[in-house]
Amino acid sequence: MFSRTKIAGIAIVAVLFFSISCVTKINEKEDRTSFWEGVSSYLIAADCSAKLAKPQAGRVYTTGFESVSEFSQFYIVPQNYQNAASHELSSSVARSGNAHHSWIYANGPSCPPWINCNHRGYPTIQLHKTAQGGFRTPIYLELYAYIDATISAGEWFSFATLTPDASDAWARTVLVNLGNLNLGGGNFMHLMHVPVQGRSDWDFQTSPTNSPTPFPFQQWVRLEVCLDLDPTAGFAKVRQDGVKVSEAKVQGGCGILEQAHFGLYAPPNLSSGNFYNDDLTISEVASCPF
Repeated sequence: MFSRTKIAGIAIVAVLFFSISCVTKINEKEDRTSFWEGVSSYLIAADCSAKLAKPQAGRVYTTGFESVSEFSQFYIVPQNYQNAASHELSSSVARSGNAHHSWIYANGPSCPPWINCNHRGYPTIQLHKTAQGGFRTPIYLELYAYIDATISAGEWFSFATLTPDASDAWARTVLVNLGNLNLGGGNFMHLMHVPVQGRSDWDFQTSPTNSPTPFPFQQWVRLEVCLDLDPTAGFAKVRQDGVKVSEAKVQGGCGILEQAHFGLYAPPNLSSGNFYNDDLTISEVASCPF
């Protein structure tokens, strides 16, 4: 029989062996994780380098929202989305011919914070699906918008969502929004998700305290956007009827605008409103014209 001393010694050796084995497995797991993270970072960097090497070709995308067939190769949000909002092409309010009309007729559903239940009503512009792929930035964008709605404090509406992500995740976005900035009232156009996702840190922003240029409702308004998705010197600028209203740095891009959408994108607490878009143009440009 083993003495108590021998049993204790065997137990200590077993514990040490088990501990060393566990640490080794943990280290092996960490090494594997570190290896694959390194591979992932390398692939992302290589993909970004390839995108940055893509030359501009003076490309232009334009639509007057005249026919659904213009968007046949792109994803279109279904009508009566979440039984609260819908959209169509209509001549009821248009600069000429048809325009894109979206509207909210009920509150959206209540969802936990990690689920996006925002109102939606738009066709996407999936440039990466076109023959030459996404647009090499900088790009200059022009759009006309008409809003017949009430945007109260704490609410917002998004005119444009622009992304360097070609996947369905739209993981990195830059938005052009309308809303109350909580700086004394009024609705102002502003950039969102700048310089990084979830932030709104502007280099310039019109507000009640800074040469105010509130958004005029129930009339056509000309929106202009310059966007450069360069990974080190990215930026976005917005003008409203020829007057600059928002400017910010942009990080997280690889030089290519892959897709965008324009139309209805708003929080579910909005219960009514009509929104119109017309005459959209997206152009590759050598430099921002403003």
